[in-house]
Amino acid sequence: MTQLPNGPTTWSPARIRFALLALSLGGFGIGSTEFVAMGLLPQIAADLLPGVHAVSPDDANAQAGWVISAYALGVVVGAPTIAAAAARWPRKKLLLTLLAAFTLGTIASALLPTFGLVLVARFVSALPHGAYFGIASLVAASLMGPGKRARGVALVLSGLTIANVIGVPAITWLGQVAGWRIAYLAVAAIFAATFLAVAIAVPWQPGDPKATMARELKAFTRAQVWFALAIGAIGFGGLFAVYTYVAPLATEVTGLDPSAVPIVLIVIGLGMTAGNLVGGRLADWSVRRSMYLFFAVLAAALVLLGFTASTLVGLCVGVFVVGGASAALSPTIQARLMDVARDSQSIAAALNHSALNIGNATGAFLGGLAIAAGYGYVAPVWIGLALTGAGIVLALWSFALDRARARRGVDVPYATGAVAAIEG
Repeated sequence: MTQLPNGPTTWSPARIRFALLALSLGGFGIGSTEFVAMGLLPQIAADLLPGVHAVSPDDANAQAGWVISAYALGVVVGAPTIAAAAARWPRKKLLLTLLAAFTLGTIASALLPTFGLVLVARFVSALPHGAYFGIASLVAASLMGPGKRARGVALVLSGLTIANVIGVPAITWLGQVAGWRIAYLAVAAIFAATFLAVAIAVPWQPGDPKATMARELKAFTRAQVWFALAIGAIGFGGLFAVYTYVAPLATEVTGLDPSAVPIVLIVIGLGMTAGNLVGGRLADWSVRRSMYLFFAVLAAALVLLGFTASTLVGLCVGVFVVGGASAALSPTIQARLMDVARDSQSIAAALNHSALNIGNATGAFLGGLAIAAGYGYVAPVWIGLALTGAGIVLALWSFALDRARARRGVDVPYATGAVAAIEG
């Protein structure tokens, strides 16, 4: 039996695994709702923007990318707001409330009739995203025990990455056959199932009784928090510049039939799943070294994809490694944020997803601009490389500041800063 840090009873390892599975199922639903639009972008464009599509499918696809940007912006707004306001809530109660909101918001996304209303629904349905991952990560870390924080984060995120192997391709196929609205109703069913699983499996844990919104928001007064957010927001744009337009990249550049798009999505998902697990383990070893490693791999993969996307092998290898390196960065950046935020842990755990979804919105937006300007569907890959390069520069700068503080004898009151000073 295992004593839960904040739990009322001791739970067996089997029950703990069941609880972790329920939490990761929420990640599966979130991955499905966030990424299924990438594979169904042409269908969404044709249905919601018929006039634009009739004149220029490229312009319609670029404009339909706003659906992805709207969701990403909803995450950015919702993650810190909900995490700070609800830090005192019992964690299970908060998770269930967020899952109910996901279910209703996704149903609205499927049923509303116009492009503008769907944009609003995608924004609203994204508000619980970061807070769910943040609180679920804290619960998972407590279930995993000391020294396994990043692995707990990775387990919750594994639902998101597995969604890209199974959920997104399957729901993309369903959307191609039955319509994109049916696809989103299927996602809503996943959230409803997650609500039941969390209600049954996850132990009751209190919120932080000492938490206040002012204490949580104090994280924003720390320069290294802003560095960590910028690293995720800018550096992670490399993935989404590619992922947002992977369907037209595969069909227009590689020359694949649209029926092959779900297979390409499976390849990306396999890369994400592998990268997430590797990233969680290496981040528990060294956040600094892991961040440098995975950014370097991401940059190399984008170069490979940019030059070889016209071939099937180049496309598959490129998107696999892009997905893997990006997914490995996610628990690494979250571990960094949780370190530098000190006692503002609820908001720190959620802010990672705000940062990554700024990258989502930025990558999708800049990629759409390049396509609309006539530069073709490979142009977003090069935009992604530039964003990744900026993320590398920010990471180098952030850890250099840690080392400089340590050399001056200034206390670096978080683990990765101290480790960076010693290792540097």
